[in-house]
Amino acid sequence: MQNYDPKIHKRCSIRLWGHDYSEEGAYFVTICAKNKKYIFGKIVDCEMILNKYGQVVYDEWFRSVTIRHKIEMDEFVIMPNHIHGIVIIHNDNFQSNGNCDKNVGAHGRAPLHRKPKSLGSFVAGFKSATTKQINILRKTPGAPVWQRNYYERVIRNDDELAHITEYIMNNTIWWHLDRENPDRTGENDIYKKIWGDKK
Repeated sequence: MQNYDPKIHKRCSIRLWGHDYSEEGAYFVTICAKNKKYIFGKIVDCEMILNKYGQVVYDEWFRSVTIRHKIEMDEFVIMPNHIHGIVIIHNDNFQSNGNCDKNVGAHGRAPLHRKPKSLGSFVAGFKSATTKQINILRKTPGAPVWQRNYYERVIRNDDELAHITEYIMNNTIWWHLDRENPDRTGENDIYKKIWGDKK
Protein backbone atom coordinates (compact mmCIF):
# COMPACT_ATOMS: atom_id res chain seq x y z
CA MET A 1 0.00 0.00 0.00
CA GLN A 2 1.28 3.45 -0.92
CA ASN A 3 1.94 5.73 2.04
CA TYR A 4 -0.16 8.87 2.34
CA ASP A 5 1.78 11.99 1.43
CA PRO A 6 -0.06 15.22 2.33
CA LYS A 7 1.94 17.12 -0.29
CA ILE A 8 0.72 14.78 -3.03
CA HIS A 9 -2.85 14.47 -1.73
CA LYS A 10 -3.30 18.12 -0.83
CA ARG A 11 -6.00 18.51 -3.47
CA CYS A 12 -8.22 15.63 -4.50
CA SER A 13 -9.12 15.67 -8.18
CA ILE A 14 -12.64 14.64 -9.16
CA ARG A 15 -11.73 14.28 -12.81
CA LEU A 16 -11.77 10.82 -14.40
CA TRP A 17 -8.20 9.54 -14.63
CA GLY A 18 -7.07 8.96 -18.19
CA HIS A 19 -10.01 10.73 -19.82
CA ASP A 20 -9.24 13.51 -22.25
CA TYR A 21 -11.75 16.27 -21.56
CA SER A 22 -11.14 17.85 -24.95
CA GLU A 23 -12.46 14.64 -26.50
CA GLU A 24 -15.66 14.83 -28.50
CA GLY A 25 -18.64 13.82 -26.41
CA ALA A 26 -21.38 14.91 -24.00
CA TYR A 27 -20.79 15.84 -20.38
CA PHE A 28 -23.14 16.45 -17.43
CA VAL A 29 -21.77 19.39 -15.47
CA THR A 30 -22.70 20.72 -12.02
CA ILE A 31 -21.16 23.94 -10.67
CA CYS A 32 -21.97 25.11 -7.13
CA ALA A 33 -21.90 28.58 -5.64
CA LYS A 34 -19.25 29.32 -3.03
CA ASN A 35 -20.33 27.73 0.28
CA LYS A 36 -23.54 26.79 -1.57
CA LYS A 37 -25.05 30.19 -0.84
CA TYR A 38 -28.41 31.02 -2.38
CA ILE A 39 -27.17 33.68 -4.74
CA PHE A 40 -28.93 33.19 -8.09
CA GLY A 41 -32.59 33.56 -7.09
CA LYS A 42 -35.29 31.48 -5.44
CA ILE A 43 -37.79 28.76 -6.22
CA VAL A 44 -41.46 29.73 -6.03
CA ASP A 45 -44.15 27.13 -6.75
CA CYS A 46 -41.56 24.77 -8.30
CA GLU A 47 -40.30 27.49 -10.65
CA MET A 48 -36.88 29.14 -10.48
CA ILE A 49 -37.11 32.93 -10.32
CA LEU A 50 -33.77 34.40 -11.37
CA ASN A 51 -32.40 37.52 -9.72
CA LYS A 52 -29.91 39.79 -11.50
CA TYR A 53 -27.00 37.48 -10.61
CA GLY A 54 -28.86 34.46 -11.91
CA GLN A 55 -29.58 36.34 -15.13
CA VAL A 56 -25.85 36.95 -15.56
CA VAL A 57 -25.25 33.20 -15.25
CA TYR A 58 -28.03 32.40 -17.73
CA ASP A 59 -26.80 34.90 -20.32
CA GLU A 60 -23.15 33.85 -20.04
CA TRP A 61 -23.95 30.12 -20.28
CA PHE A 62 -25.63 30.56 -23.65
CA ARG A 63 -23.19 33.22 -24.83
CA SER A 64 -20.52 30.53 -24.56
CA VAL A 65 -21.62 28.92 -27.81
CA THR A 66 -20.92 32.17 -29.68
CA ILE A 67 -17.35 32.47 -28.38
CA ARG A 68 -16.44 28.78 -28.08
CA HIS A 69 -17.30 27.25 -31.43
CA LYS A 70 -16.51 23.65 -30.41
CA ILE A 71 -19.10 23.80 -27.60
CA GLU A 72 -22.82 23.07 -27.84
CA MET A 73 -25.29 23.49 -24.98
CA ASP A 74 -28.11 21.07 -24.32
CA GLU A 75 -30.46 20.91 -21.30
CA PHE A 76 -29.64 23.47 -18.59
CA VAL A 77 -31.05 24.76 -15.30
CA ILE A 78 -30.08 27.39 -12.75
CA MET A 79 -30.92 26.64 -9.12
CA PRO A 80 -30.62 28.96 -6.09
CA ASN A 81 -27.06 27.83 -5.35
CA HIS A 82 -25.87 25.73 -8.32
CA ILE A 83 -26.32 25.00 -11.99
CA HIS A 84 -26.66 21.81 -14.03
CA GLY A 85 -26.03 21.55 -17.74
CA ILE A 86 -25.20 19.17 -20.55
CA VAL A 87 -22.19 20.34 -22.55
CA ILE A 88 -21.34 18.79 -25.91
CA ILE A 89 -17.81 19.13 -27.27
CA HIS A 90 -17.10 18.87 -30.99
CA ASN A 91 -13.42 18.34 -31.72
CA ASP A 92 -11.71 18.62 -35.12
CA ASN A 93 -8.92 16.41 -33.78
CA PHE A 94 -11.37 13.53 -33.50
CA GLN A 95 -10.31 11.19 -36.30
CA SER A 96 -12.72 9.64 -38.78
CA ASN A 97 -11.80 6.15 -37.55
CA GLY A 98 -13.07 7.03 -34.07
CA ASN A 99 -9.64 7.54 -32.51
CA CYS A 100 -8.84 10.77 -30.76
CA ASP A 101 -5.35 12.22 -30.50
CA LYS A 102 -5.17 12.04 -26.71
CA ASN A 103 -2.41 13.78 -24.81
CA VAL A 104 -2.10 11.21 -22.03
CA GLY A 105 1.07 10.60 -20.07
CA ALA A 106 3.06 7.38 -19.74
CA HIS A 107 1.01 6.31 -16.72
CA GLY A 108 -2.32 6.79 -18.48
CA ARG A 109 -3.07 9.99 -16.60
CA ALA A 110 -4.54 13.08 -18.18
CA PRO A 111 -2.30 16.17 -18.16
CA LEU A 112 -2.76 18.59 -15.29
CA HIS A 113 -2.95 21.73 -17.47
CA ARG A 114 -6.19 22.72 -19.13
CA LYS A 115 -6.21 21.99 -22.84
CA PRO A 116 -7.79 24.62 -25.07
CA LYS A 117 -11.34 23.76 -26.16
CA SER A 118 -11.61 21.29 -23.27
CA LEU A 119 -14.38 21.00 -20.69
CA GLY A 120 -12.08 22.40 -18.00
CA SER A 121 -11.18 25.37 -20.18
CA PHE A 122 -14.87 26.11 -20.81
CA VAL A 123 -15.79 25.89 -17.11
CA ALA A 124 -12.86 28.09 -16.09
CA GLY A 125 -13.80 30.74 -18.65
CA PHE A 126 -17.49 30.62 -17.69
CA LYS A 127 -16.73 30.94 -13.97
CA SER A 128 -14.30 33.80 -14.56
CA ALA A 129 -16.71 35.77 -16.75
CA THR A 130 -19.71 35.38 -14.44
CA THR A 131 -17.65 36.13 -11.33
CA LYS A 132 -16.39 39.39 -12.82
CA GLN A 133 -19.88 40.54 -13.88
CA ILE A 134 -21.57 39.54 -10.60
CA ASN A 135 -18.88 41.27 -8.53
CA ILE A 136 -19.38 44.46 -10.53
CA LEU A 137 -23.11 44.33 -9.79
CA ARG A 138 -22.69 43.67 -6.07
CA LYS A 139 -19.58 45.88 -5.71
CA THR A 140 -17.42 43.09 -4.28
CA PRO A 141 -14.27 43.04 -6.45
CA GLY A 142 -12.26 39.83 -6.13
CA ALA A 143 -14.88 37.97 -4.09
CA PRO A 144 -15.42 34.30 -5.04
CA VAL A 145 -18.78 33.38 -6.55
CA TRP A 146 -18.22 29.69 -7.29
CA GLN A 147 -16.70 26.76 -5.47
CA ARG A 148 -13.17 26.01 -6.63
CA ASN A 149 -13.96 22.78 -8.45
CA TYR A 150 -16.96 21.35 -10.27
CA TYR A 151 -18.64 17.98 -10.81
CA GLU A 152 -18.80 16.29 -14.16
CA ARG A 153 -19.94 12.98 -15.61
CA VAL A 154 -19.17 11.64 -19.06
CA ILE A 155 -22.50 10.70 -20.67
CA ARG A 156 -21.82 7.25 -22.10
CA ASN A 157 -25.10 6.14 -23.66
CA ASP A 158 -28.71 7.07 -24.44
CA ASP A 159 -30.03 5.73 -21.12
CA GLU A 160 -27.70 7.98 -19.14
CA LEU A 161 -28.62 10.92 -21.36
CA ALA A 162 -32.33 10.27 -20.74
CA HIS A 163 -31.88 10.07 -16.93
CA ILE A 164 -29.73 13.21 -16.84
CA THR A 165 -32.07 15.18 -19.10
CA GLU A 166 -35.04 14.22 -16.92
CA TYR A 167 -33.12 15.19 -13.79
CA ILE A 168 -32.23 18.63 -15.16
CA MET A 169 -35.71 19.33 -16.56
CA ASN A 170 -37.38 18.48 -13.23
CA ASN A 171 -34.73 19.91 -10.92
CA THR A 172 -36.88 22.80 -9.69
CA ILE A 173 -39.75 20.38 -8.95
CA TRP A 174 -37.39 18.14 -6.97
CA TRP A 175 -35.67 20.97 -5.09
CA HIS A 176 -36.94 19.61 -1.75
CA LEU A 177 -34.96 16.40 -2.51
CA ASP A 178 -31.86 18.06 -3.95
CA ARG A 179 -28.53 17.23 -2.29
CA GLU A 180 -27.45 20.84 -2.77
CA ASN A 181 -30.46 21.98 -0.71
CA PRO A 182 -29.49 22.17 2.99
CA ASP A 183 -33.19 21.82 3.92
CA ARG A 184 -33.96 18.80 1.73
CA THR A 185 -36.55 16.38 3.08
CA GLY A 186 -35.51 13.18 1.32
CA GLU A 187 -33.51 11.54 -1.46
CA ASN A 188 -34.11 11.61 -5.20
CA ASP A 189 -33.89 8.11 -6.73
CA ILE A 190 -32.94 9.39 -10.16
CA TYR A 191 -29.96 11.16 -8.57
CA LYS A 192 -28.59 7.77 -7.53
CA LYS A 193 -29.00 6.47 -11.08
CA ILE A 194 -26.76 9.29 -12.27
CA TRP A 195 -24.17 9.65 -9.51
CA GLY A 196 -24.63 6.68 -7.18
CA ASP A 197 -23.17 7.76 -3.84
CA LYS A 198 -20.04 9.36 -5.32
CA LYS A 199 -21.12 12.98 -5.00
